[in-house]
Amino acid sequence: MGTATINHWEATASGLFQQAMASDWLMRIGLALLVAGVGFWLARLLSRALDRGMGRFGVEQILRDFLRGLAYAIGVIVVSVAALDALGVPTTSLIAVLGAAGLAIGLALKDSLSNIASGVMLIVLRPFRAGDAVVVAGQEGIVEQVRIFQTVLRTYQNHDVILPNSQITAAPIVNYTARSQRRIDLPVGIGYDDDLAKAREVLLAIASAHGKVLADPAPDVLVTGLGESSVDLVLRAWVETPDFVTTKSDLTEAVTRDFTQAGVSIPYPQRDLHVYHHDADGRPLAQITAAVDDPDRG
Repeated sequence: MGTATINHWEATASGLFQQAMASDWLMRIGLALLVAGVGFWLARLLSRALDRGMGRFGVEQILRDFLRGLAYAIGVIVVSVAALDALGVPTTSLIAVLGAAGLAIGLALKDSLSNIASGVMLIVLRPFRAGDAVVVAGQEGIVEQVRIFQTVLRTYQNHDVILPNSQITAAPIVNYTARSQRRIDLPVGIGYDDDLAKAREVLLAIASAHGKVLADPAPDVLVTGLGESSVDLVLRAWVETPDFVTTKSDLTEAVTRDFTQAGVSIPYPQRDLHVYHHDADGRPLAQITAAVDDPDRG
């Protein structure tokens, strides 16, 4: 066999090998694209199905949005790893590298990760919901949205307040609308010379006459203290939570009006001031004035 023939066979074998390698890579690329396309489609389909399922069970919208996004993100990660594996990339080493990189990134972004963890806690534990009136981290307003990193409040003056989630979970949370009913505590002061029984009667009549004050629990009036210039009372009345602000305003207005009609006074803080002025010989000012008016007494 001549040298030319050997070279021909070597060239032919090399060409076949290259074609086989190219075909193998094309198959791998095609399989990886197929896995990625089908996987991403399934991830989107499953996340939507999860959202619809939670909707049937009445899960809150904030929690639904978060879990849907989380499920889709997990699906994308799984599909990406499967597609790389189909392409022939050693995923074990890749996962180890990503794990080490994730650890380094986590240490660098620990504050952001703390906000994420707090956001998950707020969404899962649900100390408040969208639309609740709350006081969180010293800020008061209506909950608009709980995000992964931040929570958005709308103040009563229609401003947006954006709070990091970690600050919310680290501070007390006051939820005004967590329960269906709230109690109005309306402090009132009357004079020491006024009729206490009459004042209590007027306050109970005011509460009973208001259409939004609940009969059960019944309104009551308590004496809370003896002030410097007044006997301190408190009118306690229960209302439905949405009626709290307007009803409290109505009761306050009615107290000022009906107390005046009933002859019950609402005293204001006052002081009796006695002024003494001594001249050179130490006599009080009153004696000096009397001496001026009556020279015989000087």
